[in-house]
Amino acid sequence: MESKQTTNGVLQGKIALVTGGTKGIGKAIVKRLEQAGATVIVTARNQPDDQHATYTFIAADLSRAEEVNKVASIINAQFGHIDILINNMGANTYPGGGFSTLTDEHWSQALQVNLLSSVRLDRALLPKMLEQKSGVIIHISSTSSQFPIWESTMAYSAAKSALNTYSKALATEVADKGIRVVTVSPGLNETEAMTAFLEDYAKQAGITAEEMKEKLFERVGGVPLRRMAAPEETAELIYFLVSPAASYITGANLVIDGGNFPVVN
Repeated sequence: MESKQTTNGVLQGKIALVTGGTKGIGKAIVKRLEQAGATVIVTARNQPDDQHATYTFIAADLSRAEEVNKVASIINAQFGHIDILINNMGANTYPGGGFSTLTDEHWSQALQVNLLSSVRLDRALLPKMLEQKSGVIIHISSTSSQFPIWESTMAYSAAKSALNTYSKALATEVADKGIRVVTVSPGLNETEAMTAFLEDYAKQAGITAEEMKEKLFERVGGVPLRRMAAPEETAELIYFLVSPAASYITGANLVIDGGNFPVVN
């Protein structure tokens, strides 16, 4: 990949939307796209902490269909179109403990947040991309989609697995119309959400967060690089995928997990 020093202006003139872009991986993606010259729009449920942000912010809960329509209407009115859509929204906030702890409401929430928010936003914004015969859509999935942990990620993993399948189908549908669709599956990232996840489960288990991190590494089969990713490392891959350098990549699911994934794809 190109170094950051050589990529200023590569995305000049491009308009990008990043969902869930105020924290964690999403925040790092926003920063990286802006470094490359893109005009960035961010949507999330909560206002950004950074009061000096240079991007356009739209407050929205994309798990609700009417909120997706609101975001699309604002974008079409203010910008006319987008060139890059990063569907980063996602959450694993459902009870651990396996099948018996998950209600219909938990399953519905998991699908709304981790699958249908992306499906609806694509449906709302793709027509303009098709008109201009160009665009890139990135779906942020998770290695959990192929390596579920029944104790803690059952509903989340199932929803992300569905996202993978949908993303592949969409990529095939629109490839000859100038649109690229790519899935990125991060492994363990050192984000605010991951920290909260570890602290919560550590408290339940009566151990420290650091001990819980080691147990998590063991549970997923180990991470050869022996650390979690910095969100900026994941953002660098996503920047590459939306850049002209990745013009022949579509329909792929790219894993970035420090060597954790235990099988050959």
